Amino acid sequence: MFEAYQLPEEHAEVRAAVRAVCDAKVAPHAAEADETGEFPHSSYDALRAADFHAPHVPAEYGGAGADALATAIVIEEVARACACSSLVPAGNKLGTMPLLLAADEQLKQRYLPPVARGEAMFSYCLSEPEAGSDAASMRTRAERDGDTWVLNGVKRWITNAGLSEFYTVFAVTDPTARSRGISAFVVERTDPGISFGAPEKKLGIKGSPTREVYLDNVRIPADRMIGAEGTGFATAMKTLDHTRVTIAAQAVGIAQGALDYAKGYVQERKQFGKAVAEFQGVQFMLADMGMKLEAARQLTYAAAGRSERGDADLTYFGAAAKCFASDAAMEITTDAVQLLGGYGYTRDYPVERMMR
Repeated sequence: MFEAYQLPEEHAEVRAAVRAVCDAKVAPHAAEADETGEFPHSSYDALRAADFHAPHVPAEYGGAGADALATAIVIEEVARACACSSLVPAGNKLGTMPLLLAADEQLKQRYLPPVARGEAMFSYCLSEPEAGSDAASMRTRAERDGDTWVLNGVKRWITNAGLSEFYTVFAVTDPTARSRGISAFVVERTDPGISFGAPEKKLGIKGSPTREVYLDNVRIPADRMIGAEGTGFATAMKTLDHTRVTIAAQAVGIAQGALDYAKGYVQERKQFGKAVAEFQGVQFMLADMGMKLEAARQLTYAAAGRSERGDADLTYFGAAAKCFASDAAMEITTDAVQLLGGYGYTRDYPVERMMR
């Protein structure tokens, strides 16, 4: 009965492999990335060398062909070591998912192999200053001009903007049709007219740049449209159904990192003649943290299975996993700060970074 909830051997092997890479080559750079706000290039190089930077890309495009559960495990394990580094595989899946869902074969063959090889990252440009949750209210326009499209507008909160070579950009092609008048395009970082704002000064995940993307008469070939005209909004929503799972996995990983560190600390720290871990109140806290973490993980993996199969209830499970895992991570990391006492409040220890 219980074996039904155990990971298949190949997924357990993925976890062990990612953890080994992250413990050795990602975790040592996490504090510096947070302190400086600089993208951790050495961590990125380590992920690329091990083929964990975009594991979801199918084998026919040169990728590792990891399923949705294996991809979630990769993101979880990277986040356990460094939250900002986990936005390399997570961001690449978010940016490329519209192509996997809706692009023609020519577009996939052009843009997915460079991502698989680690030569390029892919960003997802949906949100705008006046269109966050209400994405259908976007104002970015794309106007047809012969065999090209000309894009104008501003995108906000774009992960890895300026570093990524490629951008999935959603724009209005028919202003009279609201959500049915939105289309999706691939824009390249070297296209004339694209530029980037200064990095946002964020509370956390500082080593992953978040910038505005400015589109000023960006002219692109018509064959860079993803799917048919007017299908962009539907593609965007389907993409989010699949990639909410990756953010849930990120939250699980952050929480696991905090629990692991706090558990080790209370076993070593002594007060009143014995290890802090021997006090029943501390044991209650650790038990609650572990319980919430495992519940979040199981819900996340259940959502990953639905993502892989394309189940009809993926929208619900993806959203539920993202919400529950994020809430659990906030609670667990806050408790970890408490368990470290005054040290939890300092940047000399990693749990305050994990909480942020």
